Amino acid sequence: MFFSTKTKGYFVEQSDHAMLLARTSAPVSPMVIEEMRQCPVGDADAIAEAIQIIQPKPGPSGYLNACCGVYPAKRLVRRASLELKRTKEPAYFAELLTTQFRIDPDKYTVHVINAVDGTDYDVSRSTQKEVLFCGLASDDVIVAQDRLLSAGIYPEALELGSVATLGALVDYFTFTKSKTPTLVLEVGTDTTHSFIVSSGGVEASRPIPQGLDAMVPIVQKELGLKDEESAKKLFYSNTFDFTGMGPLLVKKLLKELQSSIGFYEVQTGQSVGSVICTMLPTKLAWLDDAIAAALGVSSTKLDLIPWLGSRHVTIAEGAAPGGVDLRWLGLLSLMTSQLSSNAVVAEKKA
Repeated sequence: MFFSTKTKGYFVEQSDHAMLLARTSAPVSPMVIEEMRQCPVGDADAIAEAIQIIQPKPGPSGYLNACCGVYPAKRLVRRASLELKRTKEPAYFAELLTTQFRIDPDKYTVHVINAVDGTDYDVSRSTQKEVLFCGLASDDVIVAQDRLLSAGIYPEALELGSVATLGALVDYFTFTKSKTPTLVLEVGTDTTHSFIVSSGGVEASRPIPQGLDAMVPIVQKELGLKDEESAKKLFYSNTFDFTGMGPLLVKKLLKELQSSIGFYEVQTGQSVGSVICTMLPTKLAWLDDAIAAALGVSSTKLDLIPWLGSRHVTIAEGAAPGGVDLRWLGLLSLMTSQLSSNAVVAEKKA
C-alpha cells in the first residue's frame, strides 16, 4: 500500500532510552493515528524495522520526513519572572540567561513564551511577567539532527519534547478540570528536569543534576556487586525487583524535590498533590510509584483517550500494540500540544 508523504503525518520522539514513531492520517488534526511503534534508541535494526512499518514505501529522499521531539541533556526549559520595565533593554534577556541560568546566550538557540498559555512573548507589549525560556545548545541541534538522520529520519521540524509535553499536560489538566498542582519529572540518565504544572500553566521549573545513573552505585553497594557495570545492567534489565529498595534509590533526588516543592508551597500557598514521571524506561516505570510514595503524594494516572478526542485525534484499532499509556505522552504531545508550534527550535523544509 502506498502512503503519500504529502497527506500523512509522521512523528518521532527520541529520548535517552527509546525512540517512538507514529503515522497519522493527516499532518494536523483532525487526524487518526494509524500506527505507533517503540524501540530502544540504540538498536539500529529495530529502528529500521519500525520505520518500515510506519512508512512501507519511502519518499523520494529515502528518509522518513517527520516532526521530531528531542530531549538533549542541556535543554533549557526554565520559568522566570521578568522586570517589565527592563524588557525593552537590548541586553536584558541575555543578562537573564547568563546570571539566572548560567548559560552562554551566544551558544544557545532560545525562544521565550508566556508561562500561562504558551503564546509567543511579545516584547513590544511587555505585559506578561511570567515566562518560559525554552532552548538548547546550538551544538545539540546539530547532534540531534545527525542522530536522527543516521537512523533514516529527516527532521522537518525539531522540537523540544519537554515544551510540547508541558503544553499537553496544561491542556489535559484544563480538559479534566483538575486544579491540583502536579510535580512533573523528566528523569533522564544524568539529569532530572522537574516542573510544577497545573491548568494555569507551568508554575515552577528546576533542573536537578541527578538521574538514573546516580542510582547505580547504590544498587552496586546494596547488592554487593563487583562493579558498576554489572549493577547498571541489572538495574536497567528489570530482572530483579527493586521496589523494596526504592526509598533508598530516590533518597538524594527526594531531598532536592522536597526543597523545590517546599519553596513553591510557601510562595503560593498551594500544595502539590501528585507526581508524574514522563520519561522513565518501561522497565523502570515502578520508580514513579516509589517517588510518589517517598513524597507522600499520589501518582497521577492519565486517561489519554478522552483528552485526545477533545483535540480531534483518534487512534485506529490495533495501531498501538500494548495500548496507549504514559510512555506515549511525549509523542502524542507533538500532535496535540498548544505549545508545540512555539517549541520549534530548528526547522528545515523538505
